Amino acid sequence: MEPRALVSSIGLPLSAAALGSLATASGTRSSWYRSLSQPSIQPPAIAFPIVWSVLYVHSAIASGMAQAHMDEAAARSYRRKLALNMTLNAGWCWSFFKGRQIGPSVVVAGALTASSVDLARTAGAAYRPAGGFLTPYAAWTGFATVLNAAIWRRNRSRT
Repeated sequence: MEPRALVSSIGLPLSAAALGSLATASGTRSSWYRSLSQPSIQPPAIAFPIVWSVLYVHSAIASGMAQAHMDEAAARSYRRKLALNMTLNAGWCWSFFKGRQIGPSVVVAGALTASSVDLARTAGAAYRPAGGFLTPYAAWTGFATVLNAAIWRRNRSRT
């Protein structure tokens, strides 16, 4: 695999995971978060680190596979899309947990979902299995957007 593809495929998801974890770890333990009214679709807390870990690994694998099947121009474009996606991913954690901006976080989550769908489509166009690896990530970010919106609706008076 070309070095830039390897670095981006592993480095970007790893960076997003690390930066997002910094915001999320203390945020989920905060009295502010614990006091939020949660919707019935809220998964148990243990699900999040498990699901996100798997999705970050899938993102790295899919990104490597996709870039291996792209010419340099397409791979460069894909790396920009991946960088934007992972920035939105980590940014949502900071917006929601550190910034406590529930409403604006819905917008970030929606942008992350759109970016994730586009990333899966782009990867799948280059190499179908790569798109398949990213499809659960796109689905989960869609669910996360719905969950964020439900939390916002239930807690509007606090935003």
